[in-house]
Amino acid sequence: MAVCAYCGKKMDSDDETAKVGNMLVCGDCRTTTGIPEPRNEKLEWGNEDTRRSRAVDAIIVTTETMLDGIHVKKRLGVVTAECAYGMNIFKDLFAGIRNIVGGRSEAVQKTMRDARETVLKELKREAHSVGANAVIAVDLDYTQIGDKGWNMVLLIASGTAVIIEEIPKTALDETEG
Repeated sequence: MAVCAYCGKKMDSDDETAKVGNMLVCGDCRTTTGIPEPRNEKLEWGNEDTRRSRAVDAIIVTTETMLDGIHVKKRLGVVTAECAYGMNIFKDLFAGIRNIVGGRSEAVQKTMRDARETVLKELKREAHSVGANAVIAVDLDYTQIGDKGWNMVLLIASGTAVIIEEIPKTALDETEG
């Protein structure tokens, strides 16, 4: 379920919405805050899975703790996601050879990239489930588990789920001047 970045209201497909940057805003907040409706950025609603997928994709994920022009309105808590990827025997064999003779193992790099993409998507889902529109201070930890013939890579992502809002340009100008 989508959440308004300003008031935190949970919105469904019947609610009027607008996107401001990467933030979803309910019709009431758009009207009362004077935010103009963006051209061609009105969110198109589909079925529940499509709405959820769009809302999850819109969540901002960053390693930064502070963002220029963005105010953390509410901290919702720590979110984590884990992903364990098996390295099959052929990848392990070729990675071992590469380790001896030098060079990069594209198979291992692809596995690591897939793991990272998966765990970040899961982290966004976790953030969405608690009503966040961003995850800040994200940390990725890689750990190898297993020995004697089987290896897995465990990737753990953690961060702080937050509701953020853009600081109006005029407010930024006043603080700089």
